[in-house]
Amino acid sequence: MEQAVSPDVASAKPPQKKSRKKQLITIGVAIVVIGLTFAFILPKIADYRSVWDVISTLSWPSILALIGATILNIVTFAPPWMICLPKLGFVRSLVVTQASTATTYIAPGGAAPGMAVSFGMLRAWGFTSRQVAVTVAVLGVWNQMIIFGSVPFALALLALVGERDPLLQSFAIAGLVIFVGGVALFAAVMWSENLARWAGDTAARFTNWELHLIRRGPVKFGGHSLVGFRNDALDLLRRRWHVITLACLAGQLSMFLLLYVTVRVLGIGSSELLGVEIFAAWTVAKLIGSIPITPGGLGVVELGLTSLLVAFGAPRADAVAATLVYRTLTVVPTLVLGLIAAASWKHLSRGVEEAPATPG
Repeated sequence: MEQAVSPDVASAKPPQKKSRKKQLITIGVAIVVIGLTFAFILPKIADYRSVWDVISTLSWPSILALIGATILNIVTFAPPWMICLPKLGFVRSLVVTQASTATTYIAPGGAAPGMAVSFGMLRAWGFTSRQVAVTVAVLGVWNQMIIFGSVPFALALLALVGERDPLLQSFAIAGLVIFVGGVALFAAVMWSENLARWAGDTAARFTNWELHLIRRGPVKFGGHSLVGFRNDALDLLRRRWHVITLACLAGQLSMFLLLYVTVRVLGIGSSELLGVEIFAAWTVAKLIGSIPITPGGLGVVELGLTSLLVAFGAPRADAVAATLVYRTLTVVPTLVLGLIAAASWKHLSRGVEEAPATPG
């Protein structure tokens, strides 16, 4: 005998199916983009055999230079976390950055899965929810502002050397608008407690309205949550905004240094590609990679970076080789270290001192 299905249960199923369908579509789009990039588009730019001929010319000093730049890139991501959470220490900072970054390379959804991993690990190590939320939010905002602000900065540098690129100009305008808007919004919330409370209440009402459509419960956050975040963030930023900024800049620029070293050791000299042109191509690639089209921007970053390097004058085979080596050195070590971190991070919770009451 069939059992009657309640209206609530019946109405709850379609959103779940819709959510699963959306996930499948996202995964499908990512697979198509990655497949087209590596199987069709990059081979059209340069044959993989000629790309391998370029890579195979690497000497041992060049390989050691690449290894050194890769290690520097990895270790410079720990200091910002150490500054925001002094009791975290270098090892745990390195573990949380590698595990969270590795998650963004394998899970769809952009930075959200990595933030969730960071939150879970830090909470398990004894830090409070407010500490973790402030640290993740502040570092996320700082890194995104650097990414968006670096594109118009690169355009200004190109103008100084007499270079103009319409594509880069379009990205620079978009980056500048987002950068200015983001800074203004963050500054406004930090400036006024009433504005922070209004923004939190507005966000909660809008979220509850959306949840009501799929018959889900109301959220627990509100204006008071954003006010609490504001107070904690101000407490951290008043004392450490300058060192946080320098540490985040060092982490981002270490990635550019890795690309620069890769380009030069593969034989692309300054007569073919200026350092400022490499920087400009890197800024656009970082901006594209921050858009959650594929996990870690896989396929999208390679296509954008290669196209810009070729447009600035790099030989096609050399540009593809530099892009593939650079992406290999930024993704593969992090994936390996991320897996090791995922297997060992719980052991690092032993002997963790009680975390301070506020960030920093």
